[in-house]
Amino acid sequence: MAASVNTSSSTLGEEDLAAIDARLSGTDTLLATSYPGDDGTRQPVHTLYVPADRYDPELPARFGAEAAAAVAGFGGAAALAEAVGLGHLAEELAPLVDAKLASEPIEDLRLDFEDGYGARPDEEEDADAVRAAEQVAQAVAAGVAPPFIGIRFKCFEAPTRRRGIRTLDRFLTTLVANGGLPDGLVLTLPKVTTVEQVEAMVALCEIFEERLGLAPGRLRFEVQMETPQLIVAADGTVPVATLLHRADGRVSALHYGTYDYSASLAIAAAYQSMEHPAADYAKQVMQVAVAETGVRLSDGSTNVIPVGEPEHVRGAWQLHARLVRRSLERGYYQGWDLHPTQLPTRYLATYAFYREGFAAAAKRLDNYLHGSDATIMDEPATARALARFVVRGLECGAIIETESREATGATRAELIRLAHPKLALAAASDTSEKENS
Repeated sequence: MAASVNTSSSTLGEEDLAAIDARLSGTDTLLATSYPGDDGTRQPVHTLYVPADRYDPELPARFGAEAAAAVAGFGGAAALAEAVGLGHLAEELAPLVDAKLASEPIEDLRLDFEDGYGARPDEEEDADAVRAAEQVAQAVAAGVAPPFIGIRFKCFEAPTRRRGIRTLDRFLTTLVANGGLPDGLVLTLPKVTTVEQVEAMVALCEIFEERLGLAPGRLRFEVQMETPQLIVAADGTVPVATLLHRADGRVSALHYGTYDYSASLAIAAAYQSMEHPAADYAKQVMQVAVAETGVRLSDGSTNVIPVGEPEHVRGAWQLHARLVRRSLERGYYQGWDLHPTQLPTRYLATYAFYREGFAAAAKRLDNYLHGSDATIMDEPATARALARFVVRGLECGAIIETESREATGATRAELIRLAHPKLALAAASDTSEKENS
């Protein structure tokens, strides 16, 4: 006769569960501190680099006008969409791109004191660093600064280290003296080769914060991936993964550097490209390294600029649009631009990516949230990915908020909470603590 089972009893006691909790406490801490997930803030779709001494507060509007003029000279945004293989969306994309070039032509602007600026006398670079900060402060005060703006200073290799730090010092000190740091401030550390260089930048940030009266953790920075030493070190480790967890949460993004990285692998100039197999390998390593850390990724640039003879311009636009789309499909939602005439295809290709996927994503989100289609059963992880897709489209202007609300049945705030559940839980916890205090 089979023994009866008391279903109301348990085999494990509290002490057993506590022992498992103790065993996994290190894992819990690691996941909470090293893999917090995305913080839910906006990520720009591109970073546009200009030599630092060329910047003034009117530059974004001027570049937007130059981009619009190039599009008009080609026959309009719809004609350009047709030329780059987006004719099926031409009428849909054209007004959105025209509006973007008029209202927010640059999402992220980097004033370059590195390769795009070159080696100049110390007095000249000092003056340009101070002037750049003053101009940024003026643009912020006037409401004409891009959402994200900052500088790329020279790298921490011995020949340029002190010059780079000197420029960073003058830029930050002048900004603080002229109204404080803008919310969208971005600092870019280029040509990183070791984890120690990142740790040195962390130490500098701590010094700046203490001496300039900034809140601890206020300064963060991007790391430019331009050397193979960050992919595989001399000891066989993968420094790009290590540096993220040695930076005290200060690394905000990894940016792939197409040409420096390619050249360091002895790839011939004619074949240096964002889509070279060597580039794909490096970027896949970067992608795995940053997963769930909250650190963003940016692809590199193409140096084929849409200027000159009409035939060359058409070909350069086609190349740029294809490369932008390629990056997006591979999970790289940001890239570099080097010239105002690359802005039209940046937005055409980006907007097409989001609009082509919007209807299906919205339908699945509506079903997930409201049970509108019993034939689809998406899991929470898929719903998060769908929500993030729509939110990214909203942030850059590819999707209009009213059409998103109508198609998904959710507000923008609801989509953000779905896309970033950890943030929603943290907010709920904060609210509960305040109510109980």
